Formats: sequence, structure tokens, C-alpha cells
Amino acid sequence: MLFKSTYNELLKIAFKPRSYIGIAGIILIISIILFAMKVDGSFYISLITGQFDQSLLFEGEILNGNLIAYIIIQMLIIHVPLLIAFVTGDLVSGESAMGTIRLLLTKPVSRSTILWSKFFASCIYTLIVMLCLAFMSFVLGKLIFGQGDLMVLKSDGLIVFQEGDITWRFFYGFAIAFLSLVTVATLALTLSCFSENSIGPIVATMGIILLFTIIGSMDVPVFDVIRPFLFTTHMAAWRYFFDDPLNTTNIFYSITILVAHIGVLLAIAFYKFNKKDILS
Repeated sequence: MLFKSTYNELLKIAFKPRSYIGIAGIILIISIILFAMKVDGSFYISLITGQFDQSLLFEGEILNGNLIAYIIIQMLIIHVPLLIAFVTGDLVSGESAMGTIRLLLTKPVSRSTILWSKFFASCIYTLIVMLCLAFMSFVLGKLIFGQGDLMVLKSDGLIVFQEGDITWRFFYGFAIAFLSLVTVATLALTLSCFSENSIGPIVATMGIILLFTIIGSMDVPVFDVIRPFLFTTHMAAWRYFFDDPLNTTNIFYSITILVAHIGVLLAIAFYKFNKKDILS
């Protein structure tokens, strides 16, 4: 029953035009970036290597598919949450606005099963968006620019990863980025349970992300206590896989915080959804 319900939710997502806006946006933006880097990528690279020209000698092709993928992920990952919330924030509130939520809740399926199916459908949609991002940046980037070592500029220096030490870093980087986006999808789904229109949960989700981001970026001692527990603080945890040595403590802590947020948000969503009045 859960599988069939999840399939039905995926069909609903597939038939909504807004579901393709995020994927189309990613394809368009990455295509523009790839074109720009192919035409004038040497200028961008000179900005990175210019400050090291006097002390380091660079050999080989610095502008390669691995560097392109790293640049694209760093540029787009902060914008993808909006694309996710745009769809997942509509899963419950959209049906409330259309009046179909009453029919849905009167079916011989438990409310918990219905909400689980919406959650799993949102996870699958998020996975599709991430796979699109991964293919366009990592796979297509390598096909166009070739392979090579990855040069990552950090605040305290420059790290160079050899070609054979890169693929697994991107794999786990995409995995933890997916987990952070599932957190955003769960937040939007939870807020959707409290709303009777589609716009409210989407705007509220982005408002919360913006608020948490501002709090996390402000260097004020009063926020030091709560900053490590904000999910937005850990949405850039994918970068930990491009540290040398690998800081596994930070990685597992970020995973724990993200999973904890998903669990708490789901608990709130289930409570509200199971108490939802379908008669008013």
C-alpha cells in the first residue's frame, strides 16, 4: 500500500509543470557555466593561481572536469533548496487549496501512510534533482574538459588532489548534499501541513533558511551556542570531503544534525497531519 501511494504521489509531482522548473533551471545554468568556462576559463583560473605564481610552478591542465564540477557545485548548491521547496512545499497545501485533501483522507489508507508516501516522493524528487546536478557538473564536465588533478583553494592555502583520489570525494560530497536537501524538503513538507495554500510553505521555508543563514554568518557570541545546531550550518558539509586530512568528526556531526532535523520535522508533520480537520 505504501509503494502504491508513493507511486501515486510521484505521478502527481510528474504532472505538475512546476516540478520541471528546477531541473530545467539546473540544466540551463550549468550549460551557461560550461560554455563560459570553455570560452574564457583561463581568465578565471588566472584569478586563482595568480597569487601563487611567484612561489609555485603549475604543470598540467588545471582547468579540467574535476575543477569545473567543484566550481559548479559551490555556485549552485545554495540555490537548489529553493527549487526543492518549490515542489515539496506544495504536496499537502496544494491539495488543501484544491479541495482534494478531503477525498484523499477519506480513502481506506491511514494518514500516516499517506504522509510517508509524500515524504518518500519528495526524497525521490530531490534525488532526481541531485542526479541531474551531478551528471551535468561531474560527468558532462569531464567529457568537455577532460580529467586531471583537482586544485582546491582554501582560506589557509592550496590543496591539490590527484585524479585517483577525487571520484569518491565527489560521491560522498553529493550524498551529504542530498541529505541536506532532504532536510529542506522535509521542512517544506512539514510547513505544508500547516497551510491551506501553496505559496505560504514555500515562502516560509526560504524565510527560515535565510534567517538561519544570517544567524550562522553573524560573528556574534550570543549565537555561538545555537549556530552548531542549525541545519543551514551543515548544508555546506560536502566541502569536508575536500579537506586534507579528512575531518571525519565534522562529517559525522553534520550528518547527525541533519538527520535529527529530519526526524523532529517529520514528528511535527505526522502530528499535525493526523490531527488535520477535513470537515472545515
